[in-house]
Amino acid sequence: MSISTSPGKWTADELMHGKEDADDHHHADEVVAAAVGSMTINNGGGSPTSTKSKSPTKRFSMTKMGKKKPPAHPMDWGMPGHLTEEEVAIFMKFRDEVEKRGGEFRSTVYSFGEVEGEAFCLTRWLRARKFKYDDVIAMVEEATKVRAEARDHDFYPDPVEALGCEPSVFISQYPQLYHGRAMNGCPVFISKPGVLNVEGIECITTLDGFVKYHWHVMMHDYKKRLLKHKEAHPEFNNFQCVCVLDLEHLSTAQISQRALGIIKLQTAIDSVCFPETMNRMLLINVPRFFSLTWGIIKGWIDPRTAGKVELISSRKSWEARLRELVDADQLPSDYGGTGISTLETLAKEAPEGVLKQHHELVHVRLAGHSTVDVPSGGEMEVRVFTRSTTEVIISVVDEHHKSTVYAPEVSVKHTGGTGENDQPTSVVITKARIKGPVTARIRIDCKHGSRFHTAGNYIVACNIY
Repeated sequence: MSISTSPGKWTADELMHGKEDADDHHHADEVVAAAVGSMTINNGGGSPTSTKSKSPTKRFSMTKMGKKKPPAHPMDWGMPGHLTEEEVAIFMKFRDEVEKRGGEFRSTVYSFGEVEGEAFCLTRWLRARKFKYDDVIAMVEEATKVRAEARDHDFYPDPVEALGCEPSVFISQYPQLYHGRAMNGCPVFISKPGVLNVEGIECITTLDGFVKYHWHVMMHDYKKRLLKHKEAHPEFNNFQCVCVLDLEHLSTAQISQRALGIIKLQTAIDSVCFPETMNRMLLINVPRFFSLTWGIIKGWIDPRTAGKVELISSRKSWEARLRELVDADQLPSDYGGTGISTLETLAKEAPEGVLKQHHELVHVRLAGHSTVDVPSGGEMEVRVFTRSTTEVIISVVDEHHKSTVYAPEVSVKHTGGTGENDQPTSVVITKARIKGPVTARIRIDCKHGSRFHTAGNYIVACNIY
């Protein structure tokens, strides 16, 4: 087997049979030489002759003789070391085209940086289009266009600017987090669409903000995690993710066109711009009615990706399956592991200096409220998000002594546009932080309403310092 001179480059032989470590190759040849060198033959004159001078390693290789390639696992298809001659030819052609075009075309392909490794990066794109060269080129061209605007903004390095609110507020309405690594080194991503609150999301951000935030996560969070692991483990080349989607509490009412639209947008970006980055996906706590919805979502992704998805309803079954993929210390305690819980991990998303957060969606007809305990030594700041065009009066009083006012009345009304990409209204209710210990009630009263009128939805976001 030929050994490539650069660790980042793979020869055609290596792409088909695997990359052999140069030290192992040298050691194998030493073993052959030693074994053959210790043999003697009779040269016809009765005196034994050593075969050392015959250079046996030039005639055969122990590596090739002893390396009988086992049947390929379906997950190995299209991976470096498992390509056919035809696939290698397509790989070489694609590699030449990427280098020839350079510029944004090349940057699109190497979205996670060249540290991923040429062979692993290029085969991701090739697998996504089943090594059909023209389809792969068309895909990269499309991805270059799709990511153009985000690229012009450096993929939104500031998540607050991208969303229009703190990420912790967004995550309270759509919990999702990275937690540990799978046994294969891939980051483990846990999302909880079962508690996705679309009405809450609409109060705090826009569809455009959601997309910008997704670009931020992929290019500034996920990418950073991959590169950090690569730095610590240079042999790591599997730039993919093990995804866990928890459907607990999912109801038919939650599966709205709006919710599916959000998922479809995210899926569209990932499938075109970040191909083959899903190593495996487990849908857990799957309700019976979800089969129809899965049929819809399945149509948005290619069959190979769909084949990596497992649907598991029983907790006992999905915990066992997770432990087959992820070590216990890398799994959250609420998902069958010994690591910190997802609630603890999500709490770490709070802004610097914030000890505790409280987020609640309040539906208001004539009046509504949210109650928060502020501990001794703590100080609370209150902010409210809404798209409601009905004027309401918001104040903060003592839960047990309503005459005690901590924050005087503030008039709140959304005066911006009503389009899906028009920013919602955000108002700080507390001019000064409320000092604990107190039990505070954030009151929302409709100024001009009747029992037949609904004021709207409000996200009450409290930071306790």
